[in-house]
Amino acid sequence: MNRSLFLALALVAASSAAALAQSSEERMACRSDASKLCSSFIGKPAQMNSCLRENKAKLSDSCRKVVEARGG
Repeated sequence: MNRSLFLALALVAASSAAALAQSSEERMACRSDASKLCSSFIGKPAQMNSCLRENKAKLSDSCRKVVEARGG
């Protein structure tokens, strides 16, 4: 297998694993905030997490708790 293809597949797998690590309650807590503040990063877990951390002051209480629990 081509090295760049392997790396691309590994990145996709890592992104999927990160997305799956969140519980449905955590996703629901941040769904509205993610749509309002970080919509350009939907489907990009690492960038979405960064965006939510950067906008922590604007997040709903429930989403802020999720972000803080995840180190943000």
